[in-house]
Order: sequence, then structure tokens, then C-alpha cells
Amino acid sequence: NMKHRLHEPRHLVSLRRVPELRGFAIDDEELVLGAGEPLAAIATDPRVRTHAPALAAAAGQVAGPQLRNMGTLGGNLCLDTRCTYYNQTYFWRRSLGFCLKKDGDTCHVTQVGTKCVAAHSADTPPVLWALGASADLVSPRGRRSVPVEDFFVADGVANTVRRPDEVVTRLRIPLPRPGTRMAFRKVRPRRAIDFPSLNLAAVAELEPDDRVRSLRIVVSGLGARPRELSGLDDVAGGRLDEAVVEAVAARAFQQCRPLTNNIVDPEWRRAMVPVYVRRALTELRGSATARAG
Repeated sequence: NMKHRLHEPRHLVSLRRVPELRGFAIDDEELVLGAGEPLAAIATDPRVRTHAPALAAAAGQVAGPQLRNMGTLGGNLCLDTRCTYYNQTYFWRRSLGFCLKKDGDTCHVTQVGTKCVAAHSADTPPVLWALGASADLVSPRGRRSVPVEDFFVADGVANTVRRPDEVVTRLRIPLPRPGTRMAFRKVRPRRAIDFPSLNLAAVAELEPDDRVRSLRIVVSGLGARPRELSGLDDVAGGRLDEAVVEAVAARAFQQCRPLTNNIVDPEWRRAMVPVYVRRALTELRGSATARAG
């Protein structure tokens, strides 16, 4: 982004040697993760793999090995939005006419200059959201904790509530209840490096007889913030059989409407939403790898 003059900071401050941003712990029924932990460490830590296997899967699919060893969990949470009309060279953007997110006053996706719809493109936030995680933020004014589902706003220019002087220090994930299963799915042009065309996290709490206690599905890569599918309360009490899976997949198709903010065709991306909902729910229903704890 700096190479393309999308960000032009006067100063850069490295946080790599701040010990308070590192570490893994289980404390007071929470899995506590340092925001400065590399994504590669999140993907391989046994505590994460035991209690939040979908988060380990998401962290392990970010970019490629070199970037996972440098990029951090907090950095992925705060990743800038991306758009076909934004993530280009300065010459490209100037020749078209700058966009609302940088140097211009028009959104080339919507042709309306009031709101940027650049896409949320991070891999770990959908899982953190579905798991009910919260982020600890620190500034000169003090500390605060923000649920991940409230951390994002539907504005592609600045899509988080993090203030300019705040640093994310910790991510806190409630330890999953017995019977919790989770899955993560990522759609991208190539199997490595590429940002997502679509991300999906599913977390289900099941009773001992496999009846659903609760189900949360969070989709990202479509708009400026992740989106949790609504209307899933009626799944509670039943089982994840074929009829329920198909009904949830159809509901996801109706609720998710991608825009031309990604190089991949929006209609194809929309068609993939129910496909990957089915795959995620099928994994929850039958795979031991989806089980937490």
C-alpha cells in the first residue's frame, strides 16, 4: 500500500519488541492471545488448535509462509479494506480518476460519492466474530474492550472503531462449551498469497444427541465489514440434516450480495456462498476435526 501511495505515513513505529503484545494463555475461561503473535504461531499453537481450530485454520491460510511469519493476529484484525479501484498503482488510479477511499470524491463501484464499499479482506475476523471474541485496546486515555462483532463498521474508508491512538493488545475468546464445532472456508483465485474472494466461519453448539443449541455463520470478503447471517434461531432444537443445511444455504444466498469491489465476478461469488455454507455445515455435522476442546 505504501508502494502505491495508498498510505503515506510520516513515521513508522515497529511493535515487534513490545513483550506485552505477545503470549498465549488460558485465563478465567478465556483463551487469551497476544495481538502481536505472528499468524504462523496462531496456526500452530496447541491451545488454539484445541479450543479454536477454525481460528488456527484461518490463520494458516493467510497469504503465504513468509507473510504469516511476519504478519500478526492484531494486524490481520485491523487489515485495511481492499477494492479493485483502490489497490492499484498511483498512475492507474490517476488515469481513471481517484476514488472516494483515496484522493477522490466518487465510489467507482456504486457511482455514488457518499459511502465507500471496499471489501473487508482479512481471514481471522469472521472466526473471531463467530466465537464471540473481544479485542482489548489501549491508548493514552486508558483501556477498553470491544466485541469483535462491534469492532467493524460498514465504511470502506475506515471500517473499524479503533481510534488513531489506540493499539490492539489482546484478543480474548470464550472457551467453547462442550459440543461446540467450528469450520472455516476461504475462496480465493489461488491456493496461496491471494486475498479472499469470500470467507466463511461457522460455529455450532450441539447437544449430546447432536441437536443444535446455537448456530452462527459469519461471511466476509463481500462488503466493508463481515456479515453474520440472520434468522438462524429457528435451527435450534433440530439436527443439521440435509433439509436444514439446504435451508441455511438458501438463506445465505438471499442475504449475501457481493459488489464489483473484487476482481472476481460478483455473481460467481454470490453463487459460491451457499456452496461453502453447505461444505462448512457438512463438516460440522460429521468431522472430528471441527470439534473444539
